[in-house]
Amino acid sequence: MLALLFNAFTWGVSWWPFRHLQAQGVHPLWATALCYLLVSAVLGLRRPAALLDVLRTPALWVLVFASGCTNAAFNWGVTTGDVVRVVLLFYLMPLWTLLLARWLLHEPLHGGVLLRAALALGGALVVLWPAEGGWPVPQQKSDWLGLIGGVAFALNNVILRRESHRDADARALAMFSGGAVIGGTAALLGAAAGVAPPPWHSAAAWGAPVVLLALWFMGSNLALQFGAARLRASTTAVVMVSEVLFASVSAAWLGAATLTVATLAGGGLIAAAALLAAWQERRS
Repeated sequence: MLALLFNAFTWGVSWWPFRHLQAQGVHPLWATALCYLLVSAVLGLRRPAALLDVLRTPALWVLVFASGCTNAAFNWGVTTGDVVRVVLLFYLMPLWTLLLARWLLHEPLHGGVLLRAALALGGALVVLWPAEGGWPVPQQKSDWLGLIGGVAFALNNVILRRESHRDADARALAMFSGGAVIGGTAALLGAAAGVAPPPWHSAAAWGAPVVLLALWFMGSNLALQFGAARLRASTTAVVMVSEVLFASVSAAWLGAATLTVATLAGGGLIAAAALLAAWQERRS
């Protein structure tokens, strides 16, 4: 349980180190690519066979893509936008998961599934509804990044479930290398467009923080694997919702988010959808 809480805490407050790196001239896409490149190198050197498994398994390529999009979008979103809004829109993941699970895993749709989909969608509409009126659609780039990250994370989880028979090291390497490959590709495209300039000129300032952040993320992932392997999947899902709490408290405390009534109400509905999913999984 403590291992899972550590993982949730890591992602709940990850916006702060990424904003610190951005202040040092490192765009979140470059920070993502560099961190995950370091972790991938460590894992690849530790288990070279895992790299071969990833290269010769097309299903794991999908995991590389999904994990990379998840990290690139989420890290960019929480660095540049309202942290709580981005995290809540990211946590629409249960809605996308049930749709993808229906498509890829042929899981049935029943009343409970539709109820949690309605809760998640209702929460998103409340969060997105403009105070001055209008349609409840994403208003800022960070909103879109939160939504894209959630869709990618849902695909990541569905593929992990479908490929659970694969070697654990190969799956872990696919996920970390996704952050390096997709984050690096997005960073290069951003550099070409003038959005994410390469940070090489200030490497002396950000080198050590990037290494420490990479080690932190690697430890967090190991904690997730340790905890998730020893608890029910439903229990894991409930604990991971605490990421929303960590993000909300830290962002409100440090002035990186505004906790409005609409945000709290919508967040409650989205969290309820995640908790309902965990409860239904436990019953089944």
